[in-house]
Amino acid sequence: MSLLGKLFPARVAHAHCDIPCGIYDPHAAQIAALTVIRMNQLINNLKMPGLGSSPADMSAYGAELSRLAATKEQHAELVKHEVRIIAGDYFKPEHAQKYPDLFNKVNGIMKLASTARQKNDLKAAQDLLAAVQEFAVIFWETKGIKTRKQPSGHTVGGELVYPLPA
Repeated sequence: MSLLGKLFPARVAHAHCDIPCGIYDPHAAQIAALTVIRMNQLINNLKMPGLGSSPADMSAYGAELSRLAATKEQHAELVKHEVRIIAGDYFKPEHAQKYPDLFNKVNGIMKLASTARQKNDLKAAQDLLAAVQEFAVIFWETKGIKTRKQPSGHTVGGELVYPLPA
């Protein structure tokens, strides 16, 4: 290794994140929050087999419920991941000065996403989307970009925050 170190000495790199891509966007968090809402809708509409149902029907119900709940939980965790990356790698002290409630909002998203994972609660899922939308607006404002809310166009309904062209 010492010969390699002499031939190819390491240089100091300065970056704001692990990989200095500079690409951050809260869109994935919004889509994940919409998915949490949709999974709650599907769980709420899932018909439990009645008494005397066949073992196959009971098994199919259990499997579908498990898939929907697992997907809901994965996407609630994805919301947390996406927001945590932006909060930790993108936001700087000057952003927190301009938006003093910023990290309380981030903490609120984390708590709402945890609630959405733990429970089949459509209201919690809708509150999660609303919090992520507020986060998205702040994110784009820090870049000097105005936003608009637009219907998602998905079966779930809801709206997404999009940046307006400059």
